[in-house]
Amino acid sequence: MPDWYRTREDPDHKVLATTNNVTSIFLLGFPDLQNHKLFFFSFLFLLYCGTISGNLLIMVLYLVSKTLQSPMYFFITQLSLCDLLLTTDIVPVLLHTVLHGGGTITLIGCITQFVFFASSEFSECLLLSVMSYDRYVAICNPLRYHSIMNHMLCVIAVCIIWVMSYIGTFIYVISMCNLYFCGPNIIDHFYCDIEPILQLSCSDTSTIYVQITVLGSSFTVVPFTIIVTSYVYIVIAILKIPSNTGRHKAFSTCSSHLIVVTIFYGTLIMVYIFPKGEQSLTTGKILSLIYTVLTPMLNPIIYTLRNRDFKEALNRLKLLL
Repeated sequence: MPDWYRTREDPDHKVLATTNNVTSIFLLGFPDLQNHKLFFFSFLFLLYCGTISGNLLIMVLYLVSKTLQSPMYFFITQLSLCDLLLTTDIVPVLLHTVLHGGGTITLIGCITQFVFFASSEFSECLLLSVMSYDRYVAICNPLRYHSIMNHMLCVIAVCIIWVMSYIGTFIYVISMCNLYFCGPNIIDHFYCDIEPILQLSCSDTSTIYVQITVLGSSFTVVPFTIIVTSYVYIVIAILKIPSNTGRHKAFSTCSSHLIVVTIFYGTLIMVYIFPKGEQSLTTGKILSLIYTVLTPMLNPIIYTLRNRDFKEALNRLKLLL
């Protein structure tokens, strides 16, 4: 009988639970795709390059273009920063596991990966809610838009979002650091999420699951409620516009944000809300792949292809180069 199993089940082996038996973790990744690993690796690498390039382009265009100096585009650059943080945290490890049929990461490295993953996701939830409020003010109270959504308010809001996200994440980390990890040291996934990490522990994790419920609701349900409420008022305001042209113009100002919210929360719900028993491990990994790899690439495409200001800024940048 392995030591980690005896530690969980046998009270006579309590001494084993005073130290961590797990110092490194093996990520299985996608073992079923090893026959196609070169194709899968190439596909992921192209997505990775596209994600980095697209989000960096948005940030550069915001910095060099005077026409993009507005609250909406400022929040979009912060969203791009979240996507950059997420993709650089997840994809390099994923590429290694695909190429080598799995990969080893230290326990500290695994927790560190979770810190950047969770903080970027928390930040994105909060940013999307602030962006919905920005669209609400722009459509429902346009005459006071610049006085309400002034630069100082936007900067303060973004600072609060990043600070709150890291505080929420470090609450998890402090609790995890008080756990004993006794194995097994295998995670059947391609990145370190909180539930797979907790499954390696032989300590009581009930307190952390309460934290997951409370913090998860605070960083996902509350922002989603703000988004839904904002769009209810936005739709009511748009329907009151007498002309079809006016309604179309008003809706176009928030359509990109609405698409991003739908994709983000749609995959979030499928990954974390649906009962795990209704998903196979492969399905869960594919959904997580969409959530962590594909969505960060789609965000800059949605905002740039559907936005005239970004197109004009890009054309001016091409002329300068």
